[in-house]
Amino acid sequence: MRTLIIGLGALGGVIAARLLSSGADVSLAARDANSCERLKSSGLLLPLEGIKAEVKQIGTIKDYEGQSFDLIILATKAEEAMRTIGVVGGLLGEGGILIPLQNGSVYQSIADQLGADKVIGCVSHIGATMVEPGIFEQRNSGHLLIGELGGGISDRIVAVRDWLSPPVAVQVTGNFLGASWGKLLLNCSVTTIGAIVGKTMREYCETSQGKELFRKAYDEALLVARTSGVTPEASAFDPVPPGWTDRSEAGSGYDEWLEGIIKGYGDLKPSMLQDFERGRTTEIAFINGFVRDLGKRFGVRTPTNSAIVDMVRLIESGSRKPGSENIEAISRLSSPCHGR
Repeated sequence: MRTLIIGLGALGGVIAARLLSSGADVSLAARDANSCERLKSSGLLLPLEGIKAEVKQIGTIKDYEGQSFDLIILATKAEEAMRTIGVVGGLLGEGGILIPLQNGSVYQSIADQLGADKVIGCVSHIGATMVEPGIFEQRNSGHLLIGELGGGISDRIVAVRDWLSPPVAVQVTGNFLGASWGKLLLNCSVTTIGAIVGKTMREYCETSQGKELFRKAYDEALLVARTSGVTPEASAFDPVPPGWTDRSEAGSGYDEWLEGIIKGYGDLKPSMLQDFERGRTTEIAFINGFVRDLGKRFGVRTPTNSAIVDMVRLIESGSRKPGSENIEAISRLSSPCHGR
């Protein structure tokens, strides 16, 4: 498969480094000409694993106009993905496949524009960090989970898995919608709360207030999923807490369930916190914002997720900074007096 990877941040960089180091013929698209020259000179490195991949074919998206690819892995941030999707779609050859790697509901927005026949879904369980441009770390033994947006396992899904493996660990699912919600539940709680308070999940769950904020955000998102007819798919953990109906209760296995999530995800630096640090727009509209909007559609109140969206917007604007004090602020924003 003639492959193009667009976006060489943490996740795109790890995938590109692994594929290139295996000898795969892969082209890369970086943000601008200066980035292209720097990465062509330095290569892509995974120093903890002793991997250094030489970069031969790299350019900006515009440099590839007129060419066509069998597979495009879109690893940019959501805002850039939506801004450039028309140009990116034009690079797909006949029968070409686009894999969006963004969090949340971005894949659906892209499919609405290009057509579901050109898009396959992907949920990333890879904990990737960009140490600096061209230097990356993978902090877990995670994998990519791919599937058809409409469900089922097709020949093209298997072909993509076989092409990317074994340099990149890839699994397939016949229930992509359920799998995507399994990841979205974590994004709405583990990731965004960690970014807002500037801590890992393990750190903010050391306080009762942090644990309670996690519970509320998670329960609201899960209720929206179930009300919309989706049963989130289990991956490394069961996405439905023990005994859950419409909210989690302490005891009856909940504390053990929560500890399992902390063990798997509690020490990862939230990607959204890295966005704050770099002054970038976050993907909040496609994460907690998606839960809020879908909740309105199905008549499910989501005061905590709505307050999280508001808090992220304040931090993006520079009106607030990440910190533990934001937990109490979110509690105020989500209180009944705010009409949520």
